[in-house]
Amino acid sequence: MTKAVLLPEPGPPESFTWGDIDVPDPGPGEVQIRQSAVGLNFIDIHFRSGLYSVPQLPAILGREGAGTVEAIGEGVSEVAVGQRVAYAGLHGAYTELRNAPADRLVPLPDHISDDIAAAIMQKGMTAQVLVRRVCDLGPGDTILYHAAAGGVGLIACEWAKHLGATVIGTVGSAHKVPIAAAHGCAAVINYETEDFAERVKDITDGKGVQALYDSVGAKTFEKSLPLLAPQGTAALYGQASGPVPPDVFTRLPPDRFFIRPTLGGFTSTRDDLLKTARELFDVIERGGVQVQINQTYALKDAAQAHRDLEARRTTGSTILVP
Repeated sequence: MTKAVLLPEPGPPESFTWGDIDVPDPGPGEVQIRQSAVGLNFIDIHFRSGLYSVPQLPAILGREGAGTVEAIGEGVSEVAVGQRVAYAGLHGAYTELRNAPADRLVPLPDHISDDIAAAIMQKGMTAQVLVRRVCDLGPGDTILYHAAAGGVGLIACEWAKHLGATVIGTVGSAHKVPIAAAHGCAAVINYETEDFAERVKDITDGKGVQALYDSVGAKTFEKSLPLLAPQGTAALYGQASGPVPPDVFTRLPPDRFFIRPTLGGFTSTRDDLLKTARELFDVIERGGVQVQINQTYALKDAAQAHRDLEARRTTGSTILVP
């Protein structure tokens, strides 16, 4: 038996329970991991609330974590017993012990700790997709990044600056302004107290931005579209403030581009997964990205972690420790 955070039915954070589960021996192609850290992501809230459906109930939420391989199933060659590994995009992370498909695990280099890995796999690889693949940013590019002080935002903004881009970031509270400013943003706008669209026009002399990155959704996306420069790209990869009305996209000028990227869509093969993770680990080792684990909770306190994340009381990355 092992301990896990269980969700009997979708609902508020109080729906979580802390209880025992059985973890069978790993099957063919599977690995058993003793987890040392679990990542927290806003998508976890969407699964907990019922906005997104879970594979089965009771559910174990969470999509990223890190730990040590304790056992392997038949036919596994990707990792070995005793090896430190991490993953993203696999349901069932809120537990002390779990099984996972071996081909979705990433071996960890010595310079990446388990805590750092759990904090960056989902968020950091998403940042890689945004700044290197959705748009391959470089000198001369100016971007608008909403939720710049969030888990993905801090990594993506620093990475974009490292690539030579000028980053205009937005945040939702005054205390997040200096945090975003310290992590890659040349200008930071509090969209709760300022008209971010007018500020962006002023900053860019009316030329607009080459890329828009938005995980906020309803509160910011529609107002941001006119800020795109010709041949600019709008990437909507979340909806923390609510979904964007479908008709918004029909108003996007024909010489602008729209994409709704997902990490899974860009890491569907093992080669792509390893390449994405390797580039993330490399930029951290070079100092281009500084990982900020600003909140740590015991795994059993996942409900409080959800409350704080939902209330926008967190910044940077958050981990849950079994």
